Amino acid sequence: MNFARASVYSTAATAARLLAALVVVKLVASFAGPAGIGKLGQFMSLMSLLAVLAGGGISAGLVKYVAEYREDPAKLSRLLASALWYALCASCLIGCLALLCSRPLALWLLDDARYQGLIRTLAVAQLGIALVNYLLAVINGFMDVRRLALVQVLGSATSITVALVLSAWLHLYGALLALILGQVLWLAIGLPVFRRSPYFRPGMWKARFDGEMTARLATFSIMTLSSAVLSPLVNIAVRQHLAGHFGWTEVGYWQAVTRVSDAYLLFLTAALNIYFLPKLAATHGRAALAHELGQGWRFLMPAVMALAGAIWLARGWITRLLFTSDFALANALYGPQLIGDVIKIASFVPSYVMLAKAMTRLFVASECVFAFTYLLLVHLLTARFGLVGAVYAFSANYTLYLGFTLVVARRYLERL
Repeated sequence: MNFARASVYSTAATAARLLAALVVVKLVASFAGPAGIGKLGQFMSLMSLLAVLAGGGISAGLVKYVAEYREDPAKLSRLLASALWYALCASCLIGCLALLCSRPLALWLLDDARYQGLIRTLAVAQLGIALVNYLLAVINGFMDVRRLALVQVLGSATSITVALVLSAWLHLYGALLALILGQVLWLAIGLPVFRRSPYFRPGMWKARFDGEMTARLATFSIMTLSSAVLSPLVNIAVRQHLAGHFGWTEVGYWQAVTRVSDAYLLFLTAALNIYFLPKLAATHGRAALAHELGQGWRFLMPAVMALAGAIWLARGWITRLLFTSDFALANALYGPQLIGDVIKIASFVPSYVMLAKAMTRLFVASECVFAFTYLLLVHLLTARFGLVGAVYAFSANYTLYLGFTLVVARRYLERL
């Protein structure tokens, strides 16, 4: 399957996931206004953080090695058994820790101990979320884009239904609860779809420790965790900084623009994860790898520039549609945010070389360095320019990251 066809399937799946996310955003905006959107961002960062930790951070590694071992049944069996063992152990550990820390987390992130029960529910749900991530990674590793899209579309439809029902009953609390339950219910859809696939074997559900495979997955776990853990932690720190200096309403304006950004970029990052990562992992020659990188830019850059331009032109209408008229002041933040989005996607294409070729130390070091520079730029530029300085920091940091990833990709190709 080529990049264009994979993009069609990933677009359908991403559209469904995006619609589910935007339904929740609209509900929260209606119930709680800009301040509620700011706190929604905090809760979603916590969900993202726990989901990655609970799965052991092995999804990217599982995709890579399934793609490599799919023609070797013995190695594939060992890999999947080890991956399942890894994910189950990690989800139990993280779930227990979240249960113990539910009250401090509720106070720290949401300034309200009443949300302690919500965080406890999230903690218990970690096992189900880890299993969903395992299923999706295996399907993705087999490059079965159609089944992956089917699970995501049906799962998103279920999530929307749950969100509408619970928000009508419990309002803001119900909308947040729906985020958790919606993810767990994906398991009820993913299991039968996976079992009907031509590559499914009952042994794929046998969890056992395998030292060699665990070590390989742990390498990717370190890389994934450095990225997926740092990102929500940094965003939490940015929101806390903005709330302390400007208030939660201003955080809501910034969060609204970043949610729009995340929403349309989801189409492009999904195509990268579904097609680009396993393709790069299975490509070894210099000419072939350079060709794949070129293909990535050729498809993605015109798309991101067109989407960013369209959002800039329609920013007022988009803000009113997705949020409410109370978010009008957010329109001033779109310009630098959209410029940063284009630079971000440009940097992602070469950055996947580090993931696909398991450059663990370099990847982890770069994630730490650029997380630090982003926080530093946020502090410096918000002190100089106010709230819009946070968006300037986003664009400036990805400009630096683009330069770094280009150097890494070029040097890797030269060594082949």
